[in-house]
Amino acid sequence: MKSPSMFRGLLSFSSMTMISRILGLVRDMSINAAFGANAATDAFWVAFRIPNFMRRLFAEGSFSTAFVPVFTEVKEKRDHADLKDLMSRVSGTLGGVLLLVTALGVIFAPEVTALFSPGAIETPEKFALTVNLLRLTFPFLLFVSLTALSGGALNSFHRFGLPALTPVILNLCMIAGALWLAPRLHTPIMAMGWAILAAGILQLLFQLPALRQLDLLTLPRWGWSQPDVRRIMRLMVPTLFGSSVAQINLLLDTVIASLLFTGSQSWLSQADRFLELPLGVFGVALGTVILPSLSRHHVATDGAGFSKALDWGLRTTLLIAVPAMFGLMLLAEPLVATLFQHGRFTPFDTHMATLSISALSFGLPAFALVKVVLPAFYARQDTRTPVRAGVASLVSNMALNVVFLVLLFELWAPTELKQGSWLEGLAKVPGLHMALGMASALASYINLALLWHWLRKAGVYQRQPGWARHLLRLVLSCAVMIAVLLLGLWLWPDWTEVSKWTRGWHLAVLVMAGGGAYVATLFATGFRLRDLRGV
Repeated sequence: MKSPSMFRGLLSFSSMTMISRILGLVRDMSINAAFGANAATDAFWVAFRIPNFMRRLFAEGSFSTAFVPVFTEVKEKRDHADLKDLMSRVSGTLGGVLLLVTALGVIFAPEVTALFSPGAIETPEKFALTVNLLRLTFPFLLFVSLTALSGGALNSFHRFGLPALTPVILNLCMIAGALWLAPRLHTPIMAMGWAILAAGILQLLFQLPALRQLDLLTLPRWGWSQPDVRRIMRLMVPTLFGSSVAQINLLLDTVIASLLFTGSQSWLSQADRFLELPLGVFGVALGTVILPSLSRHHVATDGAGFSKALDWGLRTTLLIAVPAMFGLMLLAEPLVATLFQHGRFTPFDTHMATLSISALSFGLPAFALVKVVLPAFYARQDTRTPVRAGVASLVSNMALNVVFLVLLFELWAPTELKQGSWLEGLAKVPGLHMALGMASALASYINLALLWHWLRKAGVYQRQPGWARHLLRLVLSCAVMIAVLLLGLWLWPDWTEVSKWTRGWHLAVLVMAGGGAYVATLFATGFRLRDLRGV
């Protein structure tokens, strides 16, 4: 196993992604301060979430997981001319297909909006605004998917930093849109649509020089009948669903959220943003770094190396995702109040966003572990098994959405609303969006459990020594961290009414104290940095 190189790749990818995620928080702070949580902001989040969902489907999901194993095999077994031809054919085919999808998305924007935001139909102004925004944001899909193609190629050459840094461009464009362009437009929220369109183009241009250095920059050519392209497409079709269950769940949650209290879309988006920090920095990073390594071990029929690489990924994920889950659940309100409660974002919005973050963060370990377990299937070019797990998870999520919505409505709704129309009552009870986070979290554990069962059944993973010690160390460290955070929250219970400076230094102390307690306990119980390197 190339653990040192995987560790260096993880550090490279994570550090660049950290910059992007921090800017993502600044981006959301800018949007919240400029627009608040209202119907116009809800319209923007819907218009952005649709192409962004498809970006994750094509870019972070199905395309990368289908493309990287085949690209790695050609890279390891054939000459550079074949690799360059594959790049040309894949970019031409993917670009052609997505150009058609983008055109259809722009033309049928009203129908797409009605499908994914049925609650907006009753408000013509909000519906029209969502349609106009969607026509600006949809082309983002084409450009960012071609960016993912170049990023996958760079990752196969162990160049993880540049692709991880690329999303910084999106965040910078959105910050500029909210703070600079919005005040200059008749409809300020339209600035966010223009920002996303510009970001898609700039992200693709940003990666082209790196491809030229590897002699992989070539004119796109249609290659639907080329054997390697067809193999990628065959692998890609099932992974379109299997690798992006969490995103499909989130999109279906968008449909339901459109029927709930105004602002629910924005509050759910904030929960997604907080999860994106640990998921993007470590979950996606680990999955991205480990896929080329697992693919290489599979091509070389190195079963022991395959198991060690996967084991390293699982241990490292737990080491980060479990404390992140407890940290987010306990610090949800302090985080939202400190980072977002400015301008038009009110204490009520803080409370509402806290509900969705607390619920969704419960699923963080499962979301992160799925990102690491899926490459174990895709590296072996098994794309069908994740689909089976994904279908079960998706069905469970929908059923759990209904169960939790009914439960919270019965608990929180006034008697007069319970006696009227249930559908109308949903839009009048704030906080019901928490049910969607709870359902997504539980569904992610169902997805993980099924994947894990089939992975063990395939017999390709052998657990490495030291797991009992690793888990005991993790439990003790998290317990100490939780105790420290609870003490801090007992000392400082009020977060919405105090000044922003007080919130800021209180949060800084809590984060440093909690994080310091966790790391100190890890080292006190025998953890060393060399454990991350697999030495």
